[in-house]
Amino acid sequence: MDPKLLDILVCPLCKSPLIYHKSAQELICRADRLAYQIIDDIPVMLVDEARKLTAEEAEKVQ
Repeated sequence: MDPKLLDILVCPLCKSPLIYHKSAQELICRADRLAYQIIDDIPVMLVDEARKLTAEEAEKVQ
């Protein structure tokens, strides 16, 4: 994932910064507890396509 792209991407729902979870290939929004999948280095930034995180999952992401 391009570091410059990570600097400008925000959650489309709340505009919070996203956390890159490299091993899962996801961008995480802790505020909304959503995980946006990255497919072939392209983030899928659609709220309807995002995976909902449990409170425990959201807390573990740093």
